[in-house]
Amino acid sequence: MSATTKTPTAPESRTTPKAARLLGDRRLPVLVTAALFLAMYVGGLSRYANYGFGEPQVFLNLFIDNGYLLVAAVGATFVILSGGIDLSVGSVIGFTTMFTAWLVERQGLPILVVIPMALAVGALGGFVMGYVIHNFEIQPFIVTLAGLFLFRGLCLVISKESISIGDSSVSSMAQAQVSLGGAFLSIGAIVALVVLGGAFYVLHYTRFGRRVYAIGGNEQSALLMGLPQGGTKIAVYTVSGFCSALAGLLFTLYIQSGDPLHATGMELDAIAAVVIGGTLLTGGSGYVLGTLFGVLVLGLIKSIIQFEGTLSSWWTKIATGVLLCAFILIQRAMTARKKT
Repeated sequence: MSATTKTPTAPESRTTPKAARLLGDRRLPVLVTAALFLAMYVGGLSRYANYGFGEPQVFLNLFIDNGYLLVAAVGATFVILSGGIDLSVGSVIGFTTMFTAWLVERQGLPILVVIPMALAVGALGGFVMGYVIHNFEIQPFIVTLAGLFLFRGLCLVISKESISIGDSSVSSMAQAQVSLGGAFLSIGAIVALVVLGGAFYVLHYTRFGRRVYAIGGNEQSALLMGLPQGGTKIAVYTVSGFCSALAGLLFTLYIQSGDPLHATGMELDAIAAVVIGGTLLTGGSGYVLGTLFGVLVLGLIKSIIQFEGTLSSWWTKIATGVLLCAFILIQRAMTARKKT
């Protein structure tokens, strides 16, 4: 009598290496960014403790000095999650500063009237770019690059020189503070945190947010599922344009002037913050809270360089480049794991 023996097979979860399971976790990039921020902050505390690095205001200054970048990066997160890219962010911010300064200083309009006008122009620009991308099936890189040149050119049409804002209402808004014990937050920082909270809710608790993730994850599958692909694509670029204009308003309050060269290259800072925050450039995976940590990491690099005192500001760009390469490699490992 012959007996057949079967070799027991272990469950797949047991045979999967821990490293592979870790790379398959969508939260990995966000956790790495959060850990990086914590390590950098602890390092700053240990090195610059005698220089006031541990003061609560130093931490809150990360939000005050980078509130406009956080808003711009939130808008860029929507676009990148959908599988697109927006290169017009910096130009829209620069145009908003010029547009606001021109209307307030040269035309005498009150800032409360100018704010909705600036937001409407930014949202309209994003809507047009999204419409062209979807209906004419042109690559987002090309369309938003055209938007970059368009809005930067409009800055120069308004004025080739910087326009300082001396309006008292603008100054009072810029200097307004929300007290937090012995420290404070600016109005710009509060607005940025409100935008972050709104984006978190929209992306994780609404149908629109699920559509953004679905289209970014697999556009063809989303189309077969009957999701409104065109409307969602146009909407994410509209959101990005709106956030860019809002970031421009916050930057105007921060700098209290308009200049044709304001925010040059800031679209790259926004994209870098999103990628460092763990959002995949291919779309479909990422968290807006990761974008927050990405912005905080970039802001903390600047703060550490300032406290060091002997380093050039260009080290910020060098550090950003190194971090980008590291997080792109992590993304590459994660996408390769998914394919296998």
